[in-house]
Amino acid sequence: MITPTPSLPAHVRAASPGWNVRQGRQLKMARTVDTIALGAVSAVVLLSVLFLIVPLVIVLSMSVDARDYLGQFPPTALSLRWYRTFFADPYLIKGLRISLLLALSSSVMSTAIGVAGAVAIDRMPRRRREAVTSVFLSPLIVPGVVIGFALLLFYSRVDLGNGFLRLLGAHILITFPYPVRTVLAALAGIRPSMVEAALSLGATERAAFWTVTVPLVKAGIAAGAIFAFVFSLDDVAVSLFLSDPNTYTLPVALLSMMHANFDLTIAAAAVLLVGLTILLMVVLDRAVGLDKIFGAGLHKT
Repeated sequence: MITPTPSLPAHVRAASPGWNVRQGRQLKMARTVDTIALGAVSAVVLLSVLFLIVPLVIVLSMSVDARDYLGQFPPTALSLRWYRTFFADPYLIKGLRISLLLALSSSVMSTAIGVAGAVAIDRMPRRRREAVTSVFLSPLIVPGVVIGFALLLFYSRVDLGNGFLRLLGAHILITFPYPVRTVLAALAGIRPSMVEAALSLGATERAAFWTVTVPLVKAGIAAGAIFAFVFSLDDVAVSLFLSDPNTYTLPVALLSMMHANFDLTIAAAAVLLVGLTILLMVVLDRAVGLDKIFGAGLHKT
């Protein structure tokens, strides 16, 4: 950022021949610093993008590699054999089916819990709001291994033998903080006068909630549901503790394949999961708009 140099009166500048020279040097130095800073920021952004994209490109190339082994990059021959192998493997297809059903069920339930929790937190006194919010968001900072092991001990004590219910309870626990966080951000942008206006016009609190609050926070609700779905679909640490031979998720199945018999079917499955995530983000953008999600809170003046 260039700091302007205070200008001097004309008679002072005329009496100081070196003043223009010094000012020119200061401006040149400031421009040089700005150019270096801009170049450094651009380099960091470029490296970050490459760090995210290059592994995806490598995995994509591996998924269409026609060879039976990991060879040089790029592949010498291309084939879709690993995708056909994936869809022909009943073990992986069962894991995919359970993962999709589990992600859908947990995202719906966690979104309902998250919306209710966010509304309750938003109406609390400021002194208790931060403490309760920290408790609701604590699953985001507790390691998944700790959560998985703790739930394994809990389920063994209550003798819950249904594998899907074990996984469902765990996935609700680790995903509901996302709807809480996004809905709270959306609620922060609603002026209290909007709800008060509806109440003054004869609406009940329930009617004001469904006709005023929910339409204004729908972007936060949708974002929380999508994030919960994706995080549930991708979870390994918690699911690894609670899976059994008959009930397991796709990431757990891929992890077991890596230990038993590694082949490039894992790369094909990873590409499919990435593609599903991208598709969900596109749907979210078409439905409510990513700009509205990340710009939640702009209703307030």
